[in-house]
Amino acid sequence: MPVSSEAVMAPVRRVAVVGLGGTIAMTATPGGGVVPALSAEQLVAAVPGLAEIGVDVEVVDFRRVPGASLTFDDLSALADEVRDRCAAGFDGIVVTQGTDTIEETSYYLDVRHAVPQPVVVTGAMRNPTLAGADGPGNLLAAILTAADPTARGLGCLVVFADGIHAARRVRKTHTTSTSTFRSPDGGPLGYLVEGRPQIVNRPADRAVLPDIHSRADVRVGVVTATLGDDGTLLQTVAHRLDGLVVAAFGVGHVPATWVPPLEQIADRIPVVLCSRTGAGPVLVATYAFPGSERDLLSRGLVRAGFLDPLKARILLHGLLAADADSKTIAAAFAAAGGHGTPDDWPYPTTATGQGTHRAQP
Repeated sequence: MPVSSEAVMAPVRRVAVVGLGGTIAMTATPGGGVVPALSAEQLVAAVPGLAEIGVDVEVVDFRRVPGASLTFDDLSALADEVRDRCAAGFDGIVVTQGTDTIEETSYYLDVRHAVPQPVVVTGAMRNPTLAGADGPGNLLAAILTAADPTARGLGCLVVFADGIHAARRVRKTHTTSTSTFRSPDGGPLGYLVEGRPQIVNRPADRAVLPDIHSRADVRVGVVTATLGDDGTLLQTVAHRLDGLVVAAFGVGHVPATWVPPLEQIADRIPVVLCSRTGAGPVLVATYAFPGSERDLLSRGLVRAGFLDPLKARILLHGLLAADADSKTIAAAFAAAGGHGTPDDWPYPTTATGQGTHRAQP
């Protein structure tokens, strides 16, 4: 059968698969249990049908650690690796890692990824020793998404169980389910359909931090509001931090006992107000009692908008690492949290994509 000139001229898509470890790369130990042991090359070799999709895959055995053990130093080095691979002409990057921290690492990459090539993060809930292991299917779907032109410009994505999620929306919602990753605010961006990514929900903008050498010694903590908490833990940890994220009740409420210490802490370091519920925004003006969102924002706390506590911590860490002042931090959260305008983002946009627009929730 003759090959068409169109097929001959079609360029081969190139995707780099960067392995960090996690459940997708785990094998059994003699003493029981599983640990990260498989290389990125072994993961790719175990994917059925990969050779038939017409994508040139190159592997990078970057780390072999559980997702829970990844550090900001690891992620900084990973962001550099992604940047170098994109500069070398790859059409997309796939990162395989443990699911424990995918919702954080993906957003870390997203706010540092200023070029059009997609970065796709995936993993597995069922390790390779189990019947029905989901790693090979997730990896194939991630490679197909990273190689497809429809994913360009979407930043960092999480592909899992044939769903395509924006890094800034996605959350891990179940400890064991293979469909654990969901996007409560806005839904998934699309799905894999017969081996092709179908984007049905394309955000208009996204936020990218400037590409600068940043501080590595920043500490940002998360404290969750709970029934009857008198604020002792809050006061104990705050003096050790450079920034604080409060995972508040509902639309942004805390116990009245928290108000004085939070006001004092906000005078010293940035304090970002989020909701612990898992979906929906922090409000600004509905409630007025002590400890309400209106009260706390008037005392200097920063509204996170649609960003959940884990995403807010990643963004605040990045801003502080870049030596952002309080005005810059407030503007950045207005844009990235979805309650500002594109012009609120405090960093300039350039022809190379450094800088940003607002991230729609």
